[in-house]
Amino acid sequence: MILTTLVIIFSAASRPVRLDCVKASEQCLKEYSCSTKYRTMRQCVAGRESNFSAVTGPEAQGECRSAIDAMKQSPLYNCRCRRGMKKEKNCLRIFWSIFQSLQGNDLLEYSPYEPVNSRLSDIFRLAPIIAAEPASTKENNCLNAAKACNLNDTCKKYRSAYINPCTSRVSASEVCNKRKCHKALRQFFDKVPPKYSYGMLFCSCPAGDQTACAERRRQTIVPVCSYEDKDKPNCLTLQNTCKTNYICRSRLADFISNCQPEARSISGCLRENYADCLLSYSGLIGTVMTPNYVRSLGISLSPWCDCSSSGNSKPDCDKFAEFFTNNRCLRNAIQAFGNGTDVGVWQPQPPIQPNYYAIVLHILYMFIDNNTFLVVYIIPPLISLTVKVYWPTKEFLVETSKVISFNFHQEYLPQCN
Repeated sequence: MILTTLVIIFSAASRPVRLDCVKASEQCLKEYSCSTKYRTMRQCVAGRESNFSAVTGPEAQGECRSAIDAMKQSPLYNCRCRRGMKKEKNCLRIFWSIFQSLQGNDLLEYSPYEPVNSRLSDIFRLAPIIAAEPASTKENNCLNAAKACNLNDTCKKYRSAYINPCTSRVSASEVCNKRKCHKALRQFFDKVPPKYSYGMLFCSCPAGDQTACAERRRQTIVPVCSYEDKDKPNCLTLQNTCKTNYICRSRLADFISNCQPEARSISGCLRENYADCLLSYSGLIGTVMTPNYVRSLGISLSPWCDCSSSGNSKPDCDKFAEFFTNNRCLRNAIQAFGNGTDVGVWQPQPPIQPNYYAIVLHILYMFIDNNTFLVVYIIPPLISLTVKVYWPTKEFLVETSKVISFNFHQEYLPQCN
């Protein structure tokens, strides 16, 4: 047996088209075989884990496994949603029903949203438009960002649309209609160009005079309505509440996926993409998990929760809370947008659709005879593709390439432009 390393290169043209989950569901329901297996799977997974323990009889359990396997070959298997899309909630409902069925858990490890295919690095080049002066001056960049918003028709329209419900008292005991306020805030960050929405949310404040600037930034989302509440819940309780709502659950999963810190990274982010982190953070605003700046100098953010009364779950609660309060990736991304201090160290690359992908695999191959050998590999089974493998070895005489099929997790592939 010989262990070697080889590079696999394949064209993006070989990638299957990924539908949004609403269209994928509609397509599946039009096909008798797919719709039958889809309904069977939904019956199997209702109120139970992936071991089919609630399904009695080996024959019934076999049908459930057959339905799950069939779904892996359907358009539903790798479907995604788009933030702010029409029927977004329905799309997310379908995604999570498929995800939990196939993965057998409800963890927030994968984002249900399709990666944005625009040049998001342009956002960072737009930052100096809002923050024309260095952060060390006395310029109030947050005030300038608000003025810039009022001069843009789209920003002004959607800002007025959330200011009204977020500042209108409903009764003596209710300062506002929080549900309407949250919905309007989501529309603002989904519809307004980042140049203006991010300019208000992530504006930098001068080191010498932060009080007025930082407070204006904190007030951007009208926190008395959208953020604060009479009582401050435990963060794990708030997380569980969020997971019962498809939009909140999805925005939180997107945030955890895209703002994952990495100590060994120059950028501080595991995915090396500030733009995706800022997009996912802004997506949380307008949910029960709405984060905001706390009343302190510098960049300190948190949802409206704490870890008091956590009992034995205190370590888990602290870990979740620190994903906001002590997140190097998020903090660096905000600083990079606000004043460009980190852009010179690490410049995010625009996610232009690549012509090719490349992945390095360590495989084990075993010679059977001079012309035949066995390849053994382990890769997460999410998407099946056929690729061409180039063997960089002179230890045996074979054709210059062999074609094999394998499974991989697309999101973790490095992109080659």
